[in-house]
Amino acid sequence: MANKRADPFASCHPAVTFFYFAAVIVVTMFMTHPVLLFLSFFGACFYDVCLKGWKKVLKFNLLYTLPWMVIVAFINPAFNHYGVTTLFYLKTGPVTLEAIVYGIVLAFMLFIAILWFACFNAVMTTDKFVYLFGRVAPALSLVLSMVFRFVPRFAAQQKVIHAGQKCVGRDTKNGNFLQRVRHGVTILSILITWALENAIETSDSMQARGHGLPGRSAFSIFHFDRRDGIVSAVMAALFGISWIGFSKGYAFAEYNPVIKIAGWPLSAGSAAAYAAWGLFCSFPALFYVYENIRWTRLAARMNVSRSLPWYLTDLKEKQSVGVH
Repeated sequence: MANKRADPFASCHPAVTFFYFAAVIVVTMFMTHPVLLFLSFFGACFYDVCLKGWKKVLKFNLLYTLPWMVIVAFINPAFNHYGVTTLFYLKTGPVTLEAIVYGIVLAFMLFIAILWFACFNAVMTTDKFVYLFGRVAPALSLVLSMVFRFVPRFAAQQKVIHAGQKCVGRDTKNGNFLQRVRHGVTILSILITWALENAIETSDSMQARGHGLPGRSAFSIFHFDRRDGIVSAVMAALFGISWIGFSKGYAFAEYNPVIKIAGWPLSAGSAAAYAAWGLFCSFPALFYVYENIRWTRLAARMNVSRSLPWYLTDLKEKQSVGVH
């Protein structure tokens, strides 16, 4: 994936991508079955790597996500003492195997949710939010689009302000402790002032354009085409098979007072449900890989055609369509 290309799933209709992320995130946050969580983790991690590259994903998770996972995994058995398998004792009480396992599951669930929201933030841009919810709830869509857009712009503006203050010798690394604190407060004050002014300018601009007025027409570049219908049908079939398996109890998992996990050993029904859920979670990444393979083959064919003389190219095209 050295040559990054546009994500085909992100180019689908906003309704398709939004309802996909809504389904996968909601199910992931309410399911504690280890097999389902692992399949969701694999799909989220695979897709995040396709979008951003493995280096950025690994760096973010090691610096920010992994420490919080460790904290959550240790807090649960330290303060919750349910379960029947006691391993050792702390001052707060007994530490049980069930509490440790459930703490790891909660930490893993948090990690997967962060991965899916990272993918969601990369795919669902502000214009897609306004398109989906602009007519239903114009004020809410404007607020949500500003919030999702605010974080990356806030970070970029912070770098600009920090570079400007550094040029005039007012960096957070210049001077003694009090001076560094004062410089940091100055940078924060400038950043907050910029954020408030930007919010006012955005609201005035949207009001001048008639945002939220009844009968207001809107231009849109999004159209539900044949490819969106095929993608929706495939995802609906996979999610339907998964949901049938969930309704039969294959997603059941309990950690108090003993560990009980349904669907193991595997049966035909549980294997079908888990396979459908795994394909559903991995669908955007598999779609990305499929489109990249198609593009590589087409590019290779174009290079071969350009390297041949015109009469050989014409003969090759006639042979490919069966014309003699």
